[in-house]
Amino acid sequence: MRDIAANGLQTARARTLTLTEFDDHELTTQHSPLMSPLVWDLAHIGQQEDLWLLRGGESAAQGLLSCQVERLYDAFENPRATRATLPLLSPAEARTYLADVRNRILDGLDRLPDPSGEDLFPYVMVEQHEQMHNETMLATHQLRDGTPILGAGAPLPTGRTVPDGSVLVPAGEFVLGVDGTEEPWSLDNERPAHVVDLAAFRIARVPVTNAEYQRFVDAGGYDEPRWWSARGWAHRQEAGLTAPQFWLGDGSRRRFGSVEALVPDEPVQHVCFFEAEAYAAWAGARLPSEQEWEKACVWDPELGRRRRWPWGAADPTPALANLGGGSLRPAPVGAYPDGASAYGVEQLIGDVWEWTSSGFEAWPGFTPMLYRQYSAPFFGGDFRVLRGGSWAVGGNTIRPSFRNWDLPIRRQIFTGFRLAWDA
Repeated sequence: MRDIAANGLQTARARTLTLTEFDDHELTTQHSPLMSPLVWDLAHIGQQEDLWLLRGGESAAQGLLSCQVERLYDAFENPRATRATLPLLSPAEARTYLADVRNRILDGLDRLPDPSGEDLFPYVMVEQHEQMHNETMLATHQLRDGTPILGAGAPLPTGRTVPDGSVLVPAGEFVLGVDGTEEPWSLDNERPAHVVDLAAFRIARVPVTNAEYQRFVDAGGYDEPRWWSARGWAHRQEAGLTAPQFWLGDGSRRRFGSVEALVPDEPVQHVCFFEAEAYAAWAGARLPSEQEWEKACVWDPELGRRRRWPWGAADPTPALANLGGGSLRPAPVGAYPDGASAYGVEQLIGDVWEWTSSGFEAWPGFTPMLYRQYSAPFFGGDFRVLRGGSWAVGGNTIRPSFRNWDLPIRRQIFTGFRLAWDA
């Protein structure tokens, strides 16, 4: 297990360095008020490693940075829109700090005597944190103006025509969430496992595609209040929404600095919750709850138990899911038939984060983990839950039980959705 933790840390660091191997101007520019300058993310990653792995979470203890400098990287104290105005470490200083912290961490990991999963959880938690920031950095790169600097992305499998638009998930109980015994790297909001009884429902076999969403746009979906909730319509008007973010209105889109034709069978991305909700109403459907999403993803009705992944126990591979960030885009629908769940639902892991209808709440019996502010401050607010991960998710960050959350107006993240219906 020590190797799992060490390899995860190294994989995340390789991604971080790749996403920041650019000149100082690229790293210190704030490309959008929604996102930090990349140099802030770079040093914040090191600051969190310093806090959780060198000081055991004791924020009052002296870290490798002075208290005044360390405060610059407090995500709660410094909103993203103001971070470019702070006296941040330079890119060179941030890289030196990052390397210094990591070398000390790996030395400490080597000295752990026969570590258990509990001993290694802080290391994997820190790896997950870095991978989350890698995805955030990719969102920053997508918002950046200028010529492309990331390349075209790795090739993906071709899609296929997927039979039957939806599948039936019969009524009945299933186990929602996980415990640390079966998922030692799960975070606090994924726990504990508990039994939930759901009514029957139908869920789309694959996410909504660009071609399908284009029909909503062409049908005047953005001009018809009847498809939108009251809050959604108010936001559509205030923000001037007319199509998914980065669509250019002529059948093309901007992706990491390049202008290219929309790929018809690719899952639509960069839509907010309100847009997903409006499309679902127009299509005579709704968004699934996160409980419905998880049951369709992992429950095996024949065996009466959870699968670890939709397809079974095997770890994800490029033949099963689009993960890791190398593709720089979602795969076409139908690209991963071997990744289907027991109910026949495809592409539940990777490609696009999927909006659900659920607000972000604690599961019954919730207990905060060592990073007590990770989940609890966000319960009960205006956040909506997203499931399944995106193409940009890497390492140990994603599981069927993983719960992401964001405000319903956000769409710079790699978000899409699939439809559901009452049965």
